[in-house]
Amino acid sequence: MTLDPLKAAVVLFVAVIIQVSVLPSYAPLASNADIVLVTLLALALLRGSVFGAVAGFVAGFLLDTAHLGTLGFTSLLLTLAGFWIGRYGETTARDRFHAPFTSVGVVTVLYAFSALALLFVLGSPAPARAVFDSLPAAVLLNLLLTLPVYALVRRLFPPADMSDRVREVRLLG
Repeated sequence: MTLDPLKAAVVLFVAVIIQVSVLPSYAPLASNADIVLVTLLALALLRGSVFGAVAGFVAGFLLDTAHLGTLGFTSLLLTLAGFWIGRYGETTARDRFHAPFTSVGVVTVLYAFSALALLFVLGSPAPARAVFDSLPAAVLLNLLLTLPVYALVRRLFPPADMSDRVREVRLLG
C-alpha cells in the first residue's frame, strides 16, 4: 500500500508515453484510443476518489506538457474524471464486473463534451462536428482497451482489504 503512489506514477507515465508516441499513428476508425483515460479510471476504481483525483492531475499535467498545450486543461478534466470514478468505486461498484466498462463508456463521452465546453469557455476553436463524428469510435476503442488495461492495473494494485471498513451506512438516532 505504501508503494501505490510510486507504482501509479510509473504506470501513468508509461501510459502517457504510449498515448503520445504510439497511439497517434494508429487510428483504425478515424479516432484514437485514450489509454491514459482508461488507465486512470482503472486506478480510480481500485483506489478511490482522492487517489484518482491526484492521479488524474498528474496524468493530465504530463499530457499537457507532452503536447505543449494549455497547461491545466487536461489536468482539470482528468482530475474530475478520476475523482468521480473513484467515488463510484467507493460507493457502488468496486467489485462488479461491469464497473470498468460502464465507467469507461460514460467518462469517455463526458470527457469529450467537457473538453468541448472548456474549449468554448476559453475562447479556443471548439470543433463540435469533429467530436460528434469521432465519439462513437473513441468509445468503442476505449471499451476494447478496458479489459486488458483493467486486468493489468488490478494485478499491480490488488484490492485493499475491506474487512476493517464498514460495509453499510448506519443511521444515528
